[in-house]
Amino acid sequence: MKTIQTLIKDLTGINVEQNKISKYLENEALDLQGAVLKEADLYRADLRRADLEDAKLQWAKLINANLRFAYLKDTSLSFADLRRSNLEYACLRDANLSYAKLQGAKLWDADLSCADLQGADLRWADLQGADLWGADLKNIKITNKQLEQLIIIEENE
Repeated sequence: MKTIQTLIKDLTGINVEQNKISKYLENEALDLQGAVLKEADLYRADLRRADLEDAKLQWAKLINANLRFAYLKDTSLSFADLRRSNLEYACLRDANLSYAKLQGAKLWDADLSCADLQGADLRWADLQGADLWGADLKNIKITNKQLEQLIIIEENE
């Protein structure tokens, strides 16, 4: 797996210090629409407001990543490791999160409508205000406490 630092070096031949990459990303939203980042090591990556629509992030390591307000519509995150990541207000509409590890993730007010969450591990994830309308929730792992916090809306509403 490659880090962003290694990716920059491979593409440009230039070594960039991690703190410079982090400082740059504090002020810039990345456009990674359609990017193929399968198995990428994005541990603790700051991807706030990033456009990752239709990106391929299967098996990616996004532990502790900041994806607040990120646009992840139609993104493939199957088997991705998103433990303790911040996905507050993220758009994950129609995303494939099957078998993803989301333990301890912050999903406050995230849009997960029509997302494929089949087999995902959501234990201890904060789902407060998350929109799960039409999402595939077959075989998800969730705690009883989380289940009690969900608001059930009747299908005819």
